[in-house]
Amino acid sequence: MNFQQLRYARETVRQGLNLTLAATKLFTSQPGISKQIKELESELGIQIFVRRGKRLVALTEPGQAALKIIDRILLETDNLKAVAREFIDQDSGTLTIATTHTQARYSLPRVVTEFKRRYPNVHLALQQGDPMHIGEMVSAGAADIGVATEALNSFAKLLALPGYTWTHCIVVPHAHPLAALPRPSLEQIAKYPIVTYDKAFAGRSNIDAAFAAKSITPDIVLAAIDADVIKTYAESGLGIGIVASVAYDPERDRGLKMIDASHLFRTNTTRVAIRRDALLRAYAYEFIELFAPQLTRKSIEAAMAGGSDNYEL
Repeated sequence: MNFQQLRYARETVRQGLNLTLAATKLFTSQPGISKQIKELESELGIQIFVRRGKRLVALTEPGQAALKIIDRILLETDNLKAVAREFIDQDSGTLTIATTHTQARYSLPRVVTEFKRRYPNVHLALQQGDPMHIGEMVSAGAADIGVATEALNSFAKLLALPGYTWTHCIVVPHAHPLAALPRPSLEQIAKYPIVTYDKAFAGRSNIDAAFAAKSITPDIVLAAIDADVIKTYAESGLGIGIVASVAYDPERDRGLKMIDASHLFRTNTTRVAIRRDALLRAYAYEFIELFAPQLTRKSIEAAMAGGSDNYEL
């Protein structure tokens, strides 16, 4: 048994049991991966994968148990390497952040700028996706830190701590009838077509819940993952926009008026997620603290040690 075999088995699972994709990801050949996995199975005396001809179609029951252990072994191997790097080369390396478009576009720029000033030799990678994908990336070790509003606290492997709270706002052209109302009601909003986030993004669940609580069915004519897209179509007259308040920039969005909607929709919490069993480099803790000052290294390590993410802002 060797680490290469363990990595091949893990990557095969990550790639949906597609050996071709796994081979591409690992810069090797499909036959090579297949051979190494069979040798691992032979040594362990179990079948890890269910096969149909040459294809892998599922994990066996012992294979599921084995992959959990393989994942822990490889994570601890990475942690061991991280310990060494922490003392040998403290100010260089790679930090991968998985986040949504809204966070990358509006919340993270100042953090990234200051982080790069402090750590010019750290390669910072921003991976964008939907909240479920972000959670999966951090759970699998493909990203060090996840930042999103939805879903992160539903992953058992993740410690998802509250970073900051925010509210939604309404954006309309200056000539729109709602522009004259400082505190419109849900009923007044529902008279118009609405452009807002896709159901997986940026507190959309709180928007839906508010309308449902009053038995109102809004006319959502466009759902997008990108606040800039929502604002573009709101300005064009397709419908009123409902976006995160941090996504409104009075300088860039001069064609739109922002109307506070904090009285209409529940407050949202953007969370910072890390693996519960991961060992972070010192600069990763510093990145998190730049983003959410209350999340100090001490508080994060205490939450990890306590096995709880019931940390309140």
